[in-house]
Amino acid sequence: MAQVVATRSIHANFFSKASGSLQDPVEKLKPASFASKVLLPDHRKSNAVVLTRNSRITAKRAARAEPELIPVSPEDVLKREEQYEQLRGIQQVGDGSVGMWSKPTVRRKTKIVCTIGPSTNTREMIWKLAEAGMNVARLNMSHGDHASHQKVIDLVKEYNAQSKDNTIAIMLDTKASSLNFIYFFTGPEVRSGDLPQPITLTTGQEFTFTIKRGVGTPDCVSVNYDDFVNDVEVGDMLLVDGGMMSLVVKSKTEDSVKCEVIDGGELKSRRHLNVRGKSATLPSITEKDWDDIKFGVDNKVDFYAVSFVKDAEVVHELKNYLQSCDADIHVIVKIESADSIPNLHSIITASDGAMVARGDLGAELPIEEVPLLQEEIIRTCRSMGKAVIVATNMLESMIVHPTPTRAEVSDIAIAVREGADAVMLSGETAHGKFPLKAVKVMHTVALRTEATISGGEMPPNLGQAFKNHMSEMFAYHATMMSNTLGISTVVFTRTGFMAILLSHYRPSGTIFAFTNEKRIQQRLALYQGVCPIYMEFSDDAEETFKTALALLQKQGMVKEGEEVALVQSGRQPIWRFQSTHNIQVRKV
Repeated sequence: MAQVVATRSIHANFFSKASGSLQDPVEKLKPASFASKVLLPDHRKSNAVVLTRNSRITAKRAARAEPELIPVSPEDVLKREEQYEQLRGIQQVGDGSVGMWSKPTVRRKTKIVCTIGPSTNTREMIWKLAEAGMNVARLNMSHGDHASHQKVIDLVKEYNAQSKDNTIAIMLDTKASSLNFIYFFTGPEVRSGDLPQPITLTTGQEFTFTIKRGVGTPDCVSVNYDDFVNDVEVGDMLLVDGGMMSLVVKSKTEDSVKCEVIDGGELKSRRHLNVRGKSATLPSITEKDWDDIKFGVDNKVDFYAVSFVKDAEVVHELKNYLQSCDADIHVIVKIESADSIPNLHSIITASDGAMVARGDLGAELPIEEVPLLQEEIIRTCRSMGKAVIVATNMLESMIVHPTPTRAEVSDIAIAVREGADAVMLSGETAHGKFPLKAVKVMHTVALRTEATISGGEMPPNLGQAFKNHMSEMFAYHATMMSNTLGISTVVFTRTGFMAILLSHYRPSGTIFAFTNEKRIQQRLALYQGVCPIYMEFSDDAEETFKTALALLQKQGMVKEGEEVALVQSGRQPIWRFQSTHNIQVRKV
């Protein structure tokens, strides 16, 4: 198995807040922190000091909350020690070559979306990305053609057919109404003519954008969006490549927009162009996008990521089309437009999930608003039971460098702590020099961050999203059981509903989701904490339960004698009556 489940022991957050938070009894027994070892040269002294301080603090708290003390058995201590040993075994970033990296040894909950491009569109690289930690393969439809994307889809499906313990979902990204400098036409983006070589823009220089076709000189370049002149006004700030260069509009004619360069740089093909605070009036889904969507339907992709969604009508239109095609594909809305923010709640409600596309979002809105919007979007998605992906610039420096900046590492950790289902790599894996290292960094940072997060941290109003389902109550109690006993959860699903529901409650243990539908197995690869496993279901419930637990043990995901919570609930009953729901605790 590529990854091994890591469970948690009893957490301190189950003690009453009214009487003061009691320290986890096992915490006193964990090894000294890295800081204590580094800052205090005498290892024995450092342990003694830490133990003494902890003892005093614990004694004071225990005096207030003694009736709520939960006894710690030797098994609890051993389990916690095993977890620390596993964390010590996580390979450090940059240690050894890519070829020396082994498969991840601890199961990561936060999923990784990798954009496939020239650096990774071969069979060898897709296999290596999957083994390094990729969970979702993203196809950017603004680059390449259907033939090249078909090749990648076929390779991913080939990997899924051969892999016994892992599965990769496929996400098709329709680019929609963004503005770009690109030398060929693919979809609704505003693009320029071919640039024979990069153009150097200097501060104070006059530069012109024109809707005339085929212009590409050192002081003028064409765009293929006929309403570009009408969409911008004198005084507007134009941002190139997410803000790497900026120009202010000085004047305009019937076919041209004259600007002054504020921040210069090198202008190449395939660069985004945004107007600060405005969105292009192009439709969110154009004829080119519909062709791409039909291509995805034919290939039975798992997700569509729709760009620049301004209102819920776009989502409804796409979902109605998919329903008419009998296509079981989930829609992820990309929040990257200033127009999306006022309609954020209705857009997310209509969708199956959202992507925080920070590049264009930070270009259309003040950049200081982006981290606040990221937190708000994640919180909204989690409260509504929707998947959420954080994307753009997460490891941007690794496109050309083998190690990330410390700020990028913190960026990943923040997204994980805020509760994102997945984090995404774009250019890092599409055309970067170190795609495998980028995935490994993202895996390691997410894994280390998750080890510090207490289980069961859920939005207080999450139940409102599922209030019509008895399953919501059982998901809640299964999560409490997982957190209290430090065990994983096993669920059997034909639609994925119960596994997704459990994921949103964030139990501390892994959610092993058994399904007899390959499509559902792939879709569940996106959701936080879910390990989707394909298995044929028997007509006999007990036989299926035993087979599933035996499979988990054989793959090394659970150990003999370990307990798991087996949940029978959801929209479609399996081996139960519609009105019957239950949770069992079973020993492997």
